Amino acid sequence: MKNYCLLKQPQILHLQQYMRTLTINLPESLKLNESEIITFLACKLYEKGSLSLGQAAEMAGVAKREFMDMLGNYDVSIFNYDSDELDNDVLLSGKGNL
Repeated sequence: MKNYCLLKQPQILHLQQYMRTLTINLPESLKLNESEIITFLACKLYEKGSLSLGQAAEMAGVAKREFMDMLGNYDVSIFNYDSDELDNDVLLSGKGNL
């Protein structure tokens, strides 16, 4: 599994042995700080399914609950299901009549 760290931050130092460092050039007009960029990337990697909720929260340097709240700011659903997976889960729960 690949973990990405744009810029090293104190809150993720405990993960440094598992992190890769990635340097990217961003336009000066992009007015985001390091934390915002890392959080955005963590949200999108979670949305894509590349990171679990816990891994993405750890990458962003926040608790799972806080990360769950932050997902909405990036239009990312906490539920990483497509409609077929959700229908299947409902059927398997024994409560669904589709």
